[in-house]
Amino acid sequence: MIVAPDTPEFRAAKTVAMRLQEAGYAANLVGGSVRDLLLGAVPHDFDLVTVATPEELEEVFPGECELVGASFGVSLVKHGGTAIEVATAREERNYLDGRHPESVRYTRDLSVDVARRDFTVNALMYDPVSGEVIDHAGGVADLEKGVIRCVGDPERRFGEDYLRMLRAVRFAGRFGFDLDPATHAALKKLSSKCSCLSGERVREEMSKILCSPRAAESVRLMLDTGLLAAVLPEVSALAGVEQPPQFHPEGDVFTHTCLMLEHMALSAPNLAWSVLLHDVGKKACFGHDETGRIRFFGHEAVGAELAEKILERLRFSVADRECIVAAIRNHMRFAAVHEMKNAKLLRLLADDNFALELELHRLDCISCHGKMECFVYLLDKLREMPEIKLPPPLILGRDLVAAGAAPSPRFGKVLHDIYERQLSGEFADRDSALRAALEML
Repeated sequence: MIVAPDTPEFRAAKTVAMRLQEAGYAANLVGGSVRDLLLGAVPHDFDLVTVATPEELEEVFPGECELVGASFGVSLVKHGGTAIEVATAREERNYLDGRHPESVRYTRDLSVDVARRDFTVNALMYDPVSGEVIDHAGGVADLEKGVIRCVGDPERRFGEDYLRMLRAVRFAGRFGFDLDPATHAALKKLSSKCSCLSGERVREEMSKILCSPRAAESVRLMLDTGLLAAVLPEVSALAGVEQPPQFHPEGDVFTHTCLMLEHMALSAPNLAWSVLLHDVGKKACFGHDETGRIRFFGHEAVGAELAEKILERLRFSVADRECIVAAIRNHMRFAAVHEMKNAKLLRLLADDNFALELELHRLDCISCHGKMECFVYLLDKLREMPEIKLPPPLILGRDLVAAGAAPSPRFGKVLHDIYERQLSGEFADRDSALRAALEML
């Protein structure tokens, strides 16, 4: 049973459906909003499906209708300041590339439109006027059982759009549902097809998976079905990479990564991706020292380079890429905070990426040896210095030139060292810093 929410969005959708029905066109809410209403949640977006064509929609809503998806008959109808997406019922045929149908035809039968949808729980319709739930695919029963099941033949549904395999994992993780056995089998059989998906589509779906409450379960399911090897082979390769048991009693690198995802309380995409990729360099750096202990020398640098390539492949923005790569490159430096000089510690605390990297460090520690001394030490430092702002450098390159120094490649290192000494409180003013720099040159 659905309790109609008293929200502007629902009222707008109900009014649009009512006007279409009064004009003689069947119209129902469809998809995720119906699913969420049946689960007791209040959706923010409501989509309608109708038998009215875009031209007929324009007649019913003159001046209020805008065609936004010409290829698929999708229009926006504006009512009371709210835009409602209205799709004309259609059937699609002959998917040739795992995404685009060769032909699209409108239909006057809403049950035909339902038959082309991905999962039964997303194929439910609801008449907001009469209050009736219309279930042609068994979605209500699957919601009650907690099952994600394809509409019709799962191999055909996945073959129509390979991204649906990632969506199956996402919905299972989001709601804590199981995959229907036939759906699971089809996913496992066809998972390799996902290697041809565009980087943008994989990024968007994976970000949703990683930010869900059951991200670790979803990533394990991806490994089990072969999906992870198809879209992120570098992460899949971490399964079975052993770690020193005295520091990592939890097991291999993949197990450690999943534990971090389990402990992640903040659903932030950049943090989630930093967790997923923070040890991605360990397989390449696996080795033993003279005592026989497993070592991963330089894995943070190798991992940062590898993560850069992965994030470029997935078409991350430059800003997000820089944030995640920096977190991976720096994640081992937190183990040495007790030995850091004041200048270096100040730089660490003032880093724009510090909050994310500190949380990554916390997750890293609680998911292996459990030693939190460095994390607590940094929290104490933050309490001592609630407002951390680095002062501007006392001198710049132009000051050296003005003092008579010839431009030199050594300027960079000298200025860096002078600034470190400045942060340590060694210089009282600009002149003393400049004298020290000229002596170094």
